[in-house]
Amino acid sequence: MSGYARVCSVGEVPDECAKRVMVGEVPVCVVQSEGEFYALYDVCSHEEVALSEGDVDEGTVECYLHGSRFDLRSGKPIGLPATVPVPVYPVKIEGDDVYVAVEENL
Repeated sequence: MSGYARVCSVGEVPDECAKRVMVGEVPVCVVQSEGEFYALYDVCSHEEVALSEGDVDEGTVECYLHGSRFDLRSGKPIGLPATVPVPVYPVKIEGDDVYVAVEENL
């Protein structure tokens, strides 16, 4: 899957919210936080839980199950129990559309 894929419109992801989308077979969490868009793998590295169902706050997303927080820019966990980062993906906005580039091999 080289290049960018359109995943949603800007209006579908309000500020400080997340949305689950699929890019091919890859679940992606698209987030708007502090006016910027981010995309990361939509599975917590600690448990098989969708990050898109968690709370977004000040550049982080929280896994609702055990409370691990992940930095939206780097994917690094900033709260236990998660210790392994999740992949992050490049995002671009064209007009009212959000595009994400996902590498083939995760």
